[in-house]
Amino acid sequence: MATETPKKLRVLFCGAVTQNFFDLPASEIGTVWKATGEMLKGIRDLPGVEVLGTLDDDETMVGTSPNGWPWTFYILADVPDRATAVAACNLFRVTEVGAHRLWKYMRVEARIGRELVIPA
Repeated sequence: MATETPKKLRVLFCGAVTQNFFDLPASEIGTVWKATGEMLKGIRDLPGVEVLGTLDDDETMVGTSPNGWPWTFYILADVPDRATAVAACNLFRVTEVGAHRLWKYMRVEARIGRELVIPA
């Protein structure tokens, strides 16, 4: 009897830049962008993660994201399980930015569901 492969979870990671980022002196912004790149690669490189698409609102949304919609950027990915989605969110907590962590400058929310299949 064939074993069914568990379905991956569809996750929308919603990221927002906070006021702390905008309060930084210009000379320190590059450090945050470098850490952000590390965090994004970290999500992409988690075992079993398939990034399906990304969206960045930075050209049409200027300033901080309010608490809730809209977010600054989005990553749509299939992940193998909830633990992997949690590990991706944890990268905001553990990615170092000087003496701080990335979550001082950004926040994340993961929306977890399943693929919406559109009938033929």
